[in-house]
Formats: sequence, C-alpha cells, structure tokens
Amino acid sequence: MTEHVDVLIVGAGLSGIGAAHHLQAVFPSRTYAILEARDAIGGTWDLFRYPGVRSDSDMHTLGYRFRPWTQAKAIADGPAILEYIRATATDAGIDRRIRFGHRVVGASWSSAESRWTVRAEHAGTTAVFTCDFFYVCSGYYRYDEGYTPDFAGVEDFGGQIVHPQSWPADLDYTGKRVVVIGSGATAVTLVPAMAEAAGHVTMLQRSPSYIFPVPSEDTVANRLRRLIGPKRAYTVVRWKNVLLGTFIYQFSQRRPQQMRKFIRKLTIDRLPDGYDVDTHFKPTYGPWDQRLCLVPDGDLFRTIRERRASVVTDRIDRFTETGLRLESGRELEADVVVSATGLQLLALGGLRLTVDGREIPLPKTMAYKGMMLSGVPNFAFTIGYTNASWTLKADLVSEFVCRLLRHMDTNGYAESTPWPDPTVTETPLLDFQAGYVLRAIDRFPKAGSRAPWRLGMSYGHDVITLRHGRIDDGTIRFARRRTPTDSALTEVVEPGRGPEQVTA
Repeated sequence: MTEHVDVLIVGAGLSGIGAAHHLQAVFPSRTYAILEARDAIGGTWDLFRYPGVRSDSDMHTLGYRFRPWTQAKAIADGPAILEYIRATATDAGIDRRIRFGHRVVGASWSSAESRWTVRAEHAGTTAVFTCDFFYVCSGYYRYDEGYTPDFAGVEDFGGQIVHPQSWPADLDYTGKRVVVIGSGATAVTLVPAMAEAAGHVTMLQRSPSYIFPVPSEDTVANRLRRLIGPKRAYTVVRWKNVLLGTFIYQFSQRRPQQMRKFIRKLTIDRLPDGYDVDTHFKPTYGPWDQRLCLVPDGDLFRTIRERRASVVTDRIDRFTETGLRLESGRELEADVVVSATGLQLLALGGLRLTVDGREIPLPKTMAYKGMMLSGVPNFAFTIGYTNASWTLKADLVSEFVCRLLRHMDTNGYAESTPWPDPTVTETPLLDFQAGYVLRAIDRFPKAGSRAPWRLGMSYGHDVITLRHGRIDDGTIRFARRRTPTDSALTEVVEPGRGPEQVTA
C-alpha cells in the first residue's frame, strides 16, 4: 500500500513539529504526515538523557514564535523543553499525524507525475509514501552514534566509559571519580550536574572554550508576563533577546579583543583568587568563531570554587587500568569517564535523493536560501542558526515554505525548483570552525558566494527576505503539471521570464 499526502515531513523533533504547526495553520485542508525514525516525539530533547541536559539558548528564542514560553527559567532543562514540544504537538493534533518507527532511506522525484516517492524502513519492511512536497526536518547529526576519538588503551581501563548521546539509565556515579573529556556545551553542562553526587569531577580539555555566565531566569520576561500577559510579553522579550544576541555576536566579530577582555573579567570574577585563568579559560580562537558555552548562574564556576570540580588542560596519551595518562606525564584516576567529544554530522538524515532516476550527490548541489537544493524540485530542509537559536531559523523556513506553497496554488504551479547559477562561487554551507562541523562539511551541500545562495546567519535580515521577500525572485523555476493529452510538454516559467512551452 502507498499512502499519499500533500506534504511529507521527516522528523518529529523541534523543527518537524513546528513545520507541521505552520503548515496546518495556513492550509487547514492540506494533508500531511510526519515520518519519525524513533518511537517518540522530541528529537534531540528526547534522545539526550545525560545529567543536567539543557538548552544553550534562551527559551524565548528557542521556543516557537506561535507558542509563548511561560516558565520562569529562560535557560530550560531538557525535560521542560521536551514537554513544551510534546504539548505543542498534542494541543494542535499533530501527534495524530506522526508515523513512528519510520526511518526514511530514499526519495525519488518524478517530473512526469510532479510527485515524490519516499521509502522508509519500518518494522523490517519498506513503507512507501508519495507526496507533492517533501520537507526534511531531521536536523544535521547522527542520532544513533556520537563522535568518540580513537583513544589508545581503552581496552585496559577498568572503569566505565560513556558517551552523552548514549547515556545508560542505570549509571551510578555517586561518590566516584569522574573525568569528563571535552570543553563544549555538553561538558560544561555535565560537570556541575554530576558534581552534585560524584566524589569529584574533572573536566579534561585539550584547549579552552569561551564560557559565558547568564542568569537562568529572565527577570524582564517574568515581570512583563505579569504586566501585559504571556503572549505580548513573549513577543517583546523574543525581540529583546534577538537584538542582544545579535549585538554580542557582531561585537565579538568586529571587536574580538574587547570581547575577550569582557569574558575574561566575567570569568576571573567567578573563580577563586589566583586561579590559572590563562591556562584553562583562555581560548586560542576568537569569540564566536565557535559557539559560546552558556552556563546558567555561573554553575560551572561555582562547582570549581567549591572544589567539587576541577579543570585540567592537557592531551590524552592513553587510557590505563585506573584512569588516563596525559601527555604531560600526569595521571588522572577515574572510575567513570564521559567522552563529551562531540557529534557526528549527517546531512538530511542520510537519505538518498534521486530526480528522474538520477542520483543527487549532495556536495554537488547548492543550497538556495539555506533551505532548498539546486535542481531538486518541491523540496526543503531545515538547518538552524549556529550563532543564535535553532528555532528562529526553523520558524522562518516553515513560513517561507508556506508562502511558496501558496504562491504555487495561486498560479497553478505543480513544481518549484531553485535553478543553479554557474557564475556563483561555491563556499561551505556552514562557515563555522567547530570540530564536528569541519569533520563532515564536505559531505553537505554547498553555499554560494552571494544571495540567494549564501546561508544567512542574521535573523533580522532573514525576517525581511524569508517572511516578506519575493517568492518569484528570479531564481526558482516554476512549472505546471503535465496533462495526459500532452505528456511530452510542460509549461515552465523561467526565472525572470513568462511561461513558454519547452520540450520535457
């Protein structure tokens, strides 16, 4: 049996539930379904179960534009975010449109039918769906496996090694010596959370990251909510935080030395007197060349000050039976080692795309506005911002997709295809220096040297171009559905030209 829907969405996480909400709000009569590889709603926020898991963005920007965040804490923990996503799905009836346990492996476009055929693995069989528009909201990393370097001597270690992406529910680290390998957002979250029960936690890093303390509660948001109500307060605080985040990012890029000094002062003020800040909290890269690590209420610094946690900056030589030997010769004893060493990126969830029988190698495509692929009809994907909250971009992509579908309805088009411009120079899709990006970026689509092929990282700019800009901007080719009486011809609207008859 083959099921047909107007729009097929991949992924029931933050992006997919938001996409479905936008779609059914604009097109209540349009049919859609969501294919989710796992057995639960929530994506990232259902997968990660490690201690202290939380957002590294405030919930007034990570939350959906259409659903105010009303809890007191702006930097929310994983369970609170998961409940927010699930409540959004349940309240809108989106949960009834999800097909759980369906891992999409391939999608084929037929120009003759103006239709996608999508294959998904389900319960040992292949389920087949067809759709008019294919919308991938699966994120950009592998859900089944995180990244762990090949450490020498792992087999000699007598303790337990875990990765945050595969956290054992029965892991007991009470009173034990814990070493967390890493210095990114996951590591700085784990250290203070595990320090509550562990004997001692050591954060072992090859090099420092920028650690930025922020209040866990937004006092302005909490006060405005009482004064003007949750909906209006949410809009005001959302824009307040967007502008503040944009200012911090732009200031970091244009005045890196001044931003370094500012972050250094915040760090010194929260650490014990005489602490070796230059060794452990002085990164070699510029502020926002990688994502800032937020620590709510400075909890990481507090655990260091209270001597429940410490930081070691060194490289691992090998694992030993009782811990780790470092390149400096120092031995770190450990009962539990957590390899918070990052993610593995996976473009479009690993699915294979073909158009009219021709496989589409993703690195050979170019991303139109960071959300569609050159030469691929009726297709969109979501990649959020690296310098701001993911959902800010996800909401805008959903709005653009709805505007595109309305434009096609109004003009009687069945196909919309971004057309590559041979004069545009290729650039990496993600201009970001994090290790997990650099390891896999060559397997992703390319960006272009100029709009609309450049992936924007400015929410204010994208609001103008994606929410209010022209749909028919001279780059997308539109076509009407073929008729049975004239199947060899299709009416195509070339970018910047009127319709004409061309040989199919």
